[in-house]
Amino acid sequence: MEASDFLDLVKRRQSDRDYKPVPVEKEKLDRCIEAARLSPSACNAQPWKFIVVDEPELREKVAKLMVSKALGFNHFSHQCPVLVVVVREAPNLTSKVGMVLKDKPYTTMDVGIATVQLCLQAKAEGLGTCIVGWFNEKAIKKLLGIPKSKRAELIITLGYPSSDEVRQKIRKKTEDIVSYNKY
Repeated sequence: MEASDFLDLVKRRQSDRDYKPVPVEKEKLDRCIEAARLSPSACNAQPWKFIVVDEPELREKVAKLMVSKALGFNHFSHQCPVLVVVVREAPNLTSKVGMVLKDKPYTTMDVGIATVQLCLQAKAEGLGTCIVGWFNEKAIKKLLGIPKSKRAELIITLGYPSSDEVRQKIRKKTEDIVSYNKY
């Protein structure tokens, strides 16, 4: 793979909010999960679990818990053939000690890294994703049997986007976000 190929993949990845009613092939889904599984993590803690929700009735129940009627968020979640609930697991001992000593949320960072790797692999597979953080966590945990001690951090919508159009990304200028050798 050329370096420019990876940058092109990153440029094409976007938050898709409109999906075709087409099932996602298990092989593609498996590769997305594998990309997440191979993610780096602090002290190799691998503090994640992915709950793939593709059974239609259960998926619809989860989608209902993602929608905010008052604010109009996440109505598109009903269209997705797959929802992936990203659960933050407990860190291993060395990661836990590091989090305390350095006052850094390593497990949250690790979950974010794994989520991005899953989404980039999905794009490479011709799939679209949207990373969602607004949902009824308590109800989703109950519905999916997630232990009270765990956090359902994110839900990834996953499917074939209804359009191949890559929207223009509105981002800060490079010079506004980087400096060399000092702040």
